[in-house]
Amino acid sequence: MLAEILQSLPQVLVDGIALGAIYAVIALGYTMVYGILELINFAHGEIFMTGAFIGVAMLILMTGMGWLAAMPAILALILVLVVTSILTGFMGVGIERMAYRPLRNSPKLITLISAIGVSFLLQDLVRFITEYKRGNYILTGPSMFNEQFSIKFSSISSSFSDAFFKTSTMILIIAVVIMMIGLDFFVNKTKWGMAMRAVAQDRETASLMSINVNKVISLTFFIGSALGGATGVLFAVQYGTIDPYIGFILGLKAFTAAVLGGIGNIRGAMAGGLMLGILEMFAAANLQLLTGGIFGAEYKDVFAFAILIVVLIFKPEGLFGKAVTEKV
Repeated sequence: MLAEILQSLPQVLVDGIALGAIYAVIALGYTMVYGILELINFAHGEIFMTGAFIGVAMLILMTGMGWLAAMPAILALILVLVVTSILTGFMGVGIERMAYRPLRNSPKLITLISAIGVSFLLQDLVRFITEYKRGNYILTGPSMFNEQFSIKFSSISSSFSDAFFKTSTMILIIAVVIMMIGLDFFVNKTKWGMAMRAVAQDRETASLMSINVNKVISLTFFIGSALGGATGVLFAVQYGTIDPYIGFILGLKAFTAAVLGGIGNIRGAMAGGLMLGILEMFAAANLQLLTGGIFGAEYKDVFAFAILIVVLIFKPEGLFGKAVTEKV
């Protein structure tokens, strides 16, 4: 059994890092908003989904107009990523302004219900528009970056098999690393990042220190939503087919990753996403083997969430979080 697990390990790591990178960036949106407002923004998964649909719609439009064939594919992808990030960023700001800000002083349960309502609204709105325009709410984008490459792990040891990946996987991982490093630099090294950390520490005191709290909160939503929308485009390019409900389960898993790493901790969210992705791919590849055929790959989510429960029993604040008292 150990030999079979080792054989599949290189491919598990490659696929797990790609999936975990997606979870990590979505988790950043949850943890940034929670750090400042102590709000679980359950609409964030749908912003990711909306970004995927905007990106695919742009790629289909560019294909129809002949632009995709006339320019380098990577340039087209960068253009789509930038436009989608801006659109979903402003969408996040609009959601905060209309659905959350009027309820900021209400009980947290009210704001949570509002977030769930926005989530369902976006799901159905995207489904309606896609069905109206295309006749089907499941959308498949143009085929891009499908060249296959391999990493020769078998040359290191005969216990390992080679790992295969597409160009899109490499682009996804590079783009996500750039986004995560950029965000970490922004939050820790810039004036606005310092303002975000101050508001997260104590909103009232920050406002007394001449920090425009509303602008900081809007900026937080813009950055989190822009990153989520860009990740939606990368997801669509990597996996090909999307539907209006991908944001729900991916958002739930990304939220789980944020909790695993320590909700409110940006670096913890990054690490939690990567760990969850690798755990999920490990379960998908080996769960049937480990359980003697009782459970198959379809139970991979049970395995990942069971690990989460065990971690939180012994470390409720998450792996990289710090135990803090409730803000009042």
